[in-house]
Amino acid sequence: MSLLIFLGLIAVAMLYLITIYNNLVQLKHNVTKSWSNIDVLLKQRHDELPKLVETCKQYMQFEQATLEKVMQARAGVASARETKNIGALGAAETALRAGIGALVATVEAYPELKANENFQFLIARITELENSIADRREFYNETVNLNNVRIEQFPDVVIARFFSFDAVQLLQFTANDRRDPDLSSLFASKS
Repeated sequence: MSLLIFLGLIAVAMLYLITIYNNLVQLKHNVTKSWSNIDVLLKQRHDELPKLVETCKQYMQFEQATLEKVMQARAGVASARETKNIGALGAAETALRAGIGALVATVEAYPELKANENFQFLIARITELENSIADRREFYNETVNLNNVRIEQFPDVVIARFFSFDAVQLLQFTANDRRDPDLSSLFASKS
C-alpha cells in the first residue's frame, strides 16, 4: 500500500513538473509570436514608406534632406528588424518617427501635396500601421515580462534553469522617444 502511495506521489510530482515545463514553453512561444506580429507590421510600414516618399518627391523638389532622413531611418529599422536586434530597433524607431514627423511638418508648405489623394491614403495607412505597431509593442513587452517573471519564480526557476529558458529583452525606447514631440519647433523650422 505504501508503494502505491509513493508511486502516486511521484506521478503527481511528475505531472506538476510537466505542467510547469509546458507553461514555460507556451510563454516562450508567445514571446516569439508577439515579436512576429511586430515584425509583420514593421515590414508593412517598410513597404509603404517608399510610396510615400515617391509621392512627396513629385511635389517637394527642395526638401530632399527630409526625404533622405526618412529613407535612412527606414533602412535602420529594417536592419534591426532583420537581425532581431531589440536594442537597435528602439533607436531606429525613434529616428524613423522623427523623420516622419519632419516630413509631415514639411508637407504644410505644399498645399497641392497635402490635397493629393494618394498622399492622404499613404499618410492614413502609415498612421494606422504606427498605431498597430504601438499596440503590438505593448503586447510584446507584456508577454516578455510574463516570461521573465515566470522563469524567476519558484518552482518554475528550477525547470527554467534545467531546460535553459532564458530571459528576453524588453523593447525599450530612448527618453527622447518617450517625450512628447515639440511640434512648434518642427513647424517653425520649416517656415
